[in-house]
Amino acid sequence: MHFVEAKSLLTKWNGMNIYRGCSHGCVYCDSRSDCYQFRHPFEDIEVKQNAPELLEQILKHRRKKIVIGSGSMCDPYQPCEKELRLTRRCLELLDRYEYGATVITKSDLVLRDMDLFCSIHKKAKAVVQMSLTIADEKLSSILEPGVCNSRRRYEVLKEFQKNGVPTVVWMCPFLPCLTDTRENLENLLTYCFDAGVKGIICYDIGMTLRAGNREYYYRALDRHFPGLKQTYIRKYGDSYSISSDHSVELMQLFHHACEQHGVLHTPDDCFSYIQDLPEKYRQMNLFDL
Repeated sequence: MHFVEAKSLLTKWNGMNIYRGCSHGCVYCDSRSDCYQFRHPFEDIEVKQNAPELLEQILKHRRKKIVIGSGSMCDPYQPCEKELRLTRRCLELLDRYEYGATVITKSDLVLRDMDLFCSIHKKAKAVVQMSLTIADEKLSSILEPGVCNSRRRYEVLKEFQKNGVPTVVWMCPFLPCLTDTRENLENLLTYCFDAGVKGIICYDIGMTLRAGNREYYYRALDRHFPGLKQTYIRKYGDSYSISSDHSVELMQLFHHACEQHGVLHTPDDCFSYIQDLPEKYRQMNLFDL
């Protein structure tokens, strides 16, 4: 872990990555890809130690209220956050200035900040996004070794449900020949529906493999599933986006089940829901301009 003084914080999509790099060790992580131009080892987490100060300057001078997110690149609740508390400090600012907030995480550490998410949601809007990818606990411990399993993440979603904070699930990726099964999908959907999630983001029954994360993923396959890498190479070559042989069937099941349970199930609908502030709140902002 190393510390930097960042010059900027928000992306054009109103997201912030307080940490660059991750210690979760998920074998399929696309953020390892060369295209993101990490200048340091991925596990050597770069900490933007002045993130709260940068955020406050933005919030002070911006008149139109928006939903600001964290976690699209690297988890804002990885272990170092427990001591550094930079994510919490940023949430405190969003709460104070009455902006909306959303995070994407795989960590149950997000429960620590339940008080802030509840307060933000009362004033503007809060959405907690959680990744659910592997229902089988043994397989999860191999493929996502540094985070709590999906059962625990489901329990986290239930806690936010009890406290009235809406949630959205990222149900991706599905790893061909490993997690692209009907059983896995149905078990994950059961978690989602019981936890009352507002939406589920699932682009396809498949995954992405680019230079950087491909090599890391293949090394993990060699360690834990000897011979499977050769199947991937033979079948997919250097393709960036790869789909399971069961994609059509399972995506039909996914969309049908979500329709039955009244859950948003296209990425566009989910993103629109996450970013849209309540009508009364947006009307109030018009009078502040």
